[in-house]
Amino acid sequence: MADLVIRGGTIFDGTGGEPFVADIAITGGRIVTVGTVSGTGREEIDATGKMVTPGFIDVHTHYDGQLIWASHMSPSSAHGVTTVVTGNCGVGFAPCRPEDHTRLIKLLEGVEDMPEIVLADGLTWDWETFPEFIQALKRRKHDIDFAVQLPHAALRMYVMGERAVDMEVATDEDMAQMRAIAKEAIQAGAIGLGTSRNIFHTTLDGVVIPTAHTPEPELRAIAEGMAEGGGGVIQAILNIEHPKPDLEMFHNVATHTGSPLSFSLLQTSFDKNNWKEILETVRVANDGNGPRVTAQVFARPVGVLLGLDASYNPFSAHPAYCAIADLPLAERVAEMRKPEVRAAIIADTAEPRGMFVYAIARRFETIYALGATPNYEPDPANSVAALAAARGVSPDEVVYDMLLEQDGHALLLQTAANFEENNLDAVHGMLTHPHSVPALGDGGAHYGMICDSTYTTFMLTYWGRDRQAARIALPEIIGKMTAKPAAMLGFTDRGRIAEGLKADLNVIDFDKLTLHVPRMVRDLPSNGRRLTQDADGYVATIVSGEVIMRNGQPTGALPGRMVERPSRGARALAAE
Repeated sequence: MADLVIRGGTIFDGTGGEPFVADIAITGGRIVTVGTVSGTGREEIDATGKMVTPGFIDVHTHYDGQLIWASHMSPSSAHGVTTVVTGNCGVGFAPCRPEDHTRLIKLLEGVEDMPEIVLADGLTWDWETFPEFIQALKRRKHDIDFAVQLPHAALRMYVMGERAVDMEVATDEDMAQMRAIAKEAIQAGAIGLGTSRNIFHTTLDGVVIPTAHTPEPELRAIAEGMAEGGGGVIQAILNIEHPKPDLEMFHNVATHTGSPLSFSLLQTSFDKNNWKEILETVRVANDGNGPRVTAQVFARPVGVLLGLDASYNPFSAHPAYCAIADLPLAERVAEMRKPEVRAAIIADTAEPRGMFVYAIARRFETIYALGATPNYEPDPANSVAALAAARGVSPDEVVYDMLLEQDGHALLLQTAANFEENNLDAVHGMLTHPHSVPALGDGGAHYGMICDSTYTTFMLTYWGRDRQAARIALPEIIGKMTAKPAAMLGFTDRGRIAEGLKADLNVIDFDKLTLHVPRMVRDLPSNGRRLTQDADGYVATIVSGEVIMRNGQPTGALPGRMVERPSRGARALAAE
């Protein structure tokens, strides 16, 4: 008798092939049969008319902190994700000396919008070294699997202290120590290195992330340490304005050490067609015999959500608004509805004081009402600037009224990237490229600014069903969220539905699959707030053969474990 049988589902096996109807039997956390199951299971799920997919793999999250203080990786696990990767963008919490706790927290507060009070209360700090951090992660049970990368900024600060923040070049002794720590991290279970060269990754005081200008020898030393420890991947955020030189440098490092490389790819205002050249560079690199290079692409506009209950809104730097900003939302809305308060806030002169988001929060030509049914590909005629021009009023007046809708709970979508031509056609081109995977959801970060880790559901509903313009075939979508990221990371036990593989699965009612508007909840340490986003249509999500979510609700099962890359020999055998 199997532990679990899923009957009669339409199987999308992750390979990109056409779906087929079959039963799946699971025993001991593994798939034992794909076909016709004659016997009964201890538990059965009727999947007739439903999609059955491998569990989704999110390669770009920031659950480093949430894994310490929580068992549920919400919202990811409510959107079909069964494996997440942390330590991206070079930020994380280990290694870290006790005297650097505050410094590292402030970096995360700025770069990833993780409030200082949340981190100070939620992090147990029962570690200093990276292996000790991994042991701390393992002490708590979790709903889904997780893999951990060594964060470059934390590593650099641990070795160099203040010199790292001051952007000093690492000495030979520094690089030797980084190399040794990288080797130790891989041996302890890390799957690779996360780093960033994005100069917009700063603290709230404007201090740029310590890795932004790291020269190639330092990166090479760290990668050599990973290779000595057994090998690992490299994840990089490139310079936003001039990405190609960084990509070439990272490719050199990756080739030298045999490290698979992935990087964030965006369509930006600096050069709206540069993504095509970058992807051609990737194609040429992958035509050779070196390690694979993969572009991580976000499935919709990259930007922020603005609102009265979010981290920022277009008036966040106006002293007249700041005077009431700490009032409870209902009281603040009541104040803002007073004509004299409205006039004062709109007429006020901004004092940004380091609010790096404030500049884009005032780009009214890129700000839209998200709506009760979230619209991530809005008509440019509905931007705040366009509406103001049509009505003959100022954009401030229009956006002020928008913020007060839904009793102050309304959210506005600001499109900072991936929307330079007022549509998602470029995103379609990036997503469908053979050397890309959907990613950049940043689950576990940007608590009051975005809720992008729900992109898995968006991929299925919008790109696979609802978009009026060019869509993407469902088998391709599912393969790009399962088998392709598994191969990119070197995970050989998941990402496909096949006998012998790990039983990480989703049962989905595709006709009912719906992504709702984000909402604010307060479930972080110190009653901290975060945006979450619900979905209908997930019948069951299964990790290692155990149902962790049923009809959108946690079951209480916590089978999640840390994932390590298999040995080089095992990866080569799986590839064959």
